[in-house]
Amino acid sequence: MIALIQRVTQARVEIAGESVAEIGAGLLVLLGVEKGDDDKKCQRLAERVLSYRVFADSDDKMNLNVRQAGGKLLVVSQFTLAAETNKGNRPGFSNGALPVEANRLYELFNENCRAAGINVETGVFAADMQVSSSNDGPVTFWLQV
Repeated sequence: MIALIQRVTQARVEIAGESVAEIGAGLLVLLGVEKGDDDKKCQRLAERVLSYRVFADSDDKMNLNVRQAGGKLLVVSQFTLAAETNKGNRPGFSNGALPVEANRLYELFNENCRAAGINVETGVFAADMQVSSSNDGPVTFWLQV
């Protein structure tokens, strides 16, 4: 599983011009599910996202995680993160999990984060979404388990 996380001051998802999810300060999480991913990897990735220290402390050092900073998550499923891009001029998607399994693990990831006490907003799985955000820093990290 892959999470591309961005520290944001705000993020929002729209579908057909209608807002479906929005957060203030926190993390925008673009989540990719690959073939072979399972519940254990999903739990581990959720723990890493929630524990990753990307927010500034009183000394302006990245020492706080999203929980400590009082932030929220906006989680958006993004199958393109599982793309094969090492050859040619067109991405291949054979590494991505099948939609039913990808959706199950996407929902499980969100449940794991909520169970840890984090406010989680979500996009809509497999929908054509417009995602906008203000990347704070910019701070962006690729986490993979």
